[in-house]
Amino acid sequence: MPLRQLLDADNLPALDRRYALDRPALGLGAGDPPPRILLLYGSLRERSFSRLCVEEAARLLQFFGCETRIYDPSALPLPDQVAGDDHPAVHELRELSMWSEGHVWCSPERHGQVTGIMKTQIDHLPLNMGGMRPTQGRTLAVMQVSAGSQSFNSVNTLRVLGRWMRMFTIPNQSSVAKAFNEFDEAGRMKPSSYYDRIADVMEELVRFTVLLRPHAAQLVDRYSERKEAGVQIDPATDLSGIPTASR
Repeated sequence: MPLRQLLDADNLPALDRRYALDRPALGLGAGDPPPRILLLYGSLRERSFSRLCVEEAARLLQFFGCETRIYDPSALPLPDQVAGDDHPAVHELRELSMWSEGHVWCSPERHGQVTGIMKTQIDHLPLNMGGMRPTQGRTLAVMQVSAGSQSFNSVNTLRVLGRWMRMFTIPNQSSVAKAFNEFDEAGRMKPSSYYDRIADVMEELVRFTVLLRPHAAQLVDRYSERKEAGVQIDPATDLSGIPTASR
């Protein structure tokens, strides 16, 4: 199964727990079951900084009470390379997205843009799949890593892609400059403002995911799709036309 195993999930050396909320979405909605977050990264290098960032994000999300899964794209074929996308890695990616309530996407910036690995994963996620929606209505947090100075090209593109996939991309984002300086030999992120921003982004993702989860089905209920499917509105159950009391 193409999943990355997260090592030292409970070890957060760069997090100052004196200032960390273990349940940042408390009071915004039901925290049980734990929010389900799928994390994607965009490089196959042995020391992939986008993967290392995603792993730090997954540890933080677990600390915040989430269930996480990190997809390993190393076996993923190119879009349309396999007839009907009938490939185990494609099926697994789509099943993981169906399982999820929210996503984290982290891409390196290469030639001023997201990598092909990152785009391939997104291209394998259809808007509609046999009446099921692998991405629609889910929350999304975007991050990028750069080899040079701080840039926002990749996160801006990921926002465009998230909107196209009909996801709710949260306002905050992370861009890690000179990522090779931000991790120790063991692959753990050093304490820094970059790490603090990732913690901020994950806090916000948890909040938006919990806040939207009771309304996920209604938020993707569309007139055009009801019309195409011939699903008529039943006046006996439609409450949208009931006038509200004047203020």
